Amino acid sequence: MTKQDDTGFALFETTIGICALAWGPHGLVGVQLPADEGEPATRARMRRRFPDLHEGPPNDMAQHAIAAIQGLLQGVHDDLTHIVLDMCGVSEFHQRIYAIARSIPPGQTRTYGEIAEALGDKGLSRAVGQAMGHNPFAPVVPCHRVLAAGNKPGGFSAGGGALTKLRMLGIEDARPNGMASLF
Repeated sequence: MTKQDDTGFALFETTIGICALAWGPHGLVGVQLPADEGEPATRARMRRRFPDLHEGPPNDMAQHAIAAIQGLLQGVHDDLTHIVLDMCGVSEFHQRIYAIARSIPPGQTRTYGEIAEALGDKGLSRAVGQAMGHNPFAPVVPCHRVLAAGNKPGGFSAGGGALTKLRMLGIEDARPNGMASLF
């Protein structure tokens, strides 16, 4: 593998629009859900987030991740935990939150409060919400499966906001705790 293959970013098509991911020698360094403004905006976001990376063909690891993300967004129940993430730029606290979120299986949800409880302090609900809002790996870290109190969608920082979150949950046929279905 050449040095150029060790790092980069690529855009790819999914059922919800053009997504992107960036990779480095230790795993994915970021994933981008579609921007409301389409492919040029998604590319521009990646260039802003990763100014030192060049757009290019994905290496084997990135191709594997792209195929898995595309599958998830087509309804394949894959938890994506096999995708390696490079979290060197992520705080230890956020890493703990993201690890809990990654344990939520497709088709299931948790609330910010339930994740806070798993961290040992129900009072951390707001901090969990903020961590989800800053998630650099959606949908590999499935923040779309984390709901506000009362199983309400809450906010979603990806393009399309809460409607995109609901659409992704619909693709997974999500059934929030204690509810038959969101749809």
